[in-house]
Amino acid sequence: MVELELTGTTVTVRVLGVHRLLALRDQISFDLSHITHLQRAEVDLRPPWVRAPGTFFPGVIAAGTFRGKGRKEFWDTMFDGAAVRIELAGTDFTRLVLDVADTDAVLGRLRSARAA
Repeated sequence: MVELELTGTTVTVRVLGVHRLLALRDQISFDLSHITHLQRAEVDLRPPWVRAPGTFFPGVIAAGTFRGKGRKEFWDTMFDGAAVRIELAGTDFTRLVLDVADTDAVLGRLRSARAA
């Protein structure tokens, strides 16, 4: 699970607990202007093939950096329907798929911050 923090126009994703070890990363930061699309992550969505570094057990967990065909994605999800998908442009990552405590609240907060 992760925690999203908004500071001005900067979004900081903090990886929590044991997931820091599984994802081999503790945080990611990007500007709100880099977000191109926000939505709930589809339960059947899967990461690209190349994992570097991170953890992946099909249908159980994806945590870490995944690459494929011009994409670099960060995933931290247990595939239980509690994830948000954030599409990015102009930053190091092209997509983030993240489990959060309240998907509707996170999506609402990010959408309203982008609109402001």
